[in-house]
Amino acid sequence: MTSGRILNTLLRPLQGQRIPIARSQWPQPSSRISPSSSPPPPPRRFTTSPPRRASDPRRNQPADDPSFQSIVDNPPELVRTGKRHGPGLIILAIIPITAFFLGTWQVKRLAWKTDLIAKCEDRIVRPPLPLPPRVDPSAISDFDFRRVLVTGRYRHDQEMLIGPRMRDGEQGYIVVTPLEREGDPGATVLVNRGWISKKHADQKLRPEGLPRGEVTVEGLLREPWKKNMFTPDNRPDKNEFYFPDVKQMAELTGSQPVWVEQTMNPDYFTTLEYEQKGVPIGRPAEVNLRNNHAQYIFTWYGLSLATSIMFWLVVKKPPKDITRRVRMNKNW
Repeated sequence: MTSGRILNTLLRPLQGQRIPIARSQWPQPSSRISPSSSPPPPPRRFTTSPPRRASDPRRNQPADDPSFQSIVDNPPELVRTGKRHGPGLIILAIIPITAFFLGTWQVKRLAWKTDLIAKCEDRIVRPPLPLPPRVDPSAISDFDFRRVLVTGRYRHDQEMLIGPRMRDGEQGYIVVTPLEREGDPGATVLVNRGWISKKHADQKLRPEGLPRGEVTVEGLLREPWKKNMFTPDNRPDKNEFYFPDVKQMAELTGSQPVWVEQTMNPDYFTTLEYEQKGVPIGRPAEVNLRNNHAQYIFTWYGLSLATSIMFWLVVKKPPKDITRRVRMNKNW
């Protein structure tokens, strides 16, 4: 028996077994296998895992449960897929309410201002009334725009310039001079003589604008305008006045806190002559109260209506198709 048959007989029981061989022990292509060396192992076989078995049909399905309810049977619920309304919707709801109340308040203001203008126009058409020596400051509001006559002498040494004030694009000042009445020094009143240009601020440059002796002034008994938040405070120590503070000016000049605005006919040539000579240009005898409340009513009510429509569109806006499907299938 040859050596090859002996090896086959000894290796026959091992041929059915799979013996892994390390990669380092594999024979190289250039190596030779002698008859006495071990035979090469059989080729490795690759097997696939068996297919997965389907679920056992005998197992219980969810629909077999008597209490099971299909999602199709569930009633659809409204679900918002996007961002929920936050503080913006609350603000949008407050705006029309606030605007409506402001519009209603302006309606009341319009009625009040219309009545006030009617009263002032009735006073201004009446003949001038001689101003009493003593005037109660608290009663001036009841005689606002009342035409009065005042006779006395100007104290030009106590003259005050309020400004700067613009007129026809030119900068200037309002001339305020105490008027001392005969017989009672305590009856002095403050007279707003009118406007002069800035170049005539110095009294030496306008001698014709400084009347001497006794004069009679026709004017309107008025409550002067108030300062706003942008108006600086007066500085009497530097003779700088930015608004008519009647009480402050009366204390400085020893006058009554009474404000009279001198009037004149609005004649163009007379006004031009006064401006060139530095004579104060008085105001026309007319009511110049602003009445813009009708515009405010339209603005506030329009804003209330517009924001109410916006609020209704935001709340009642129909959902998109994709939003409907998400709402129907939110539990899938």
